[in-house]
Amino acid sequence: MIGILAALIAFLAGIFSGLLGIGGGLILVPFFHYLLKMNMHMAVGTSLAIIVPTALIGTLRHASGSFVDWRIFLLSVLFSILGGFLGAGISMNLDVVLLRKIFAAFLFFVAVEMFLQ
Repeated sequence: MIGILAALIAFLAGIFSGLLGIGGGLILVPFFHYLLKMNMHMAVGTSLAIIVPTALIGTLRHASGSFVDWRIFLLSVLFSILGGFLGAGISMNLDVVLLRKIFAAFLFFVAVEMFLQ
């Protein structure tokens, strides 16, 4: 049953990733945490592993329609790698309850900003 649920969650994340450029943090982490009962560290790490191939296939599809700014990609990739390394180190050293609260606050902030705009 857990395998089927994980597959459905991943499928939903894939759809949202390709559609809106989201999926890992917004879909996978909360669903893995609450539905699959993963702790936040495991949910974040698993989400990151899944989003790599998901983002790659989504990128290829968008690039086929000339919807990728490769200049911005090249400029940003080094800094996002450094940020990802730093962020993962911080995350792994946080208490899971604090990590969950930070995640919830981030989602709330983004939702309010998007709603008000």
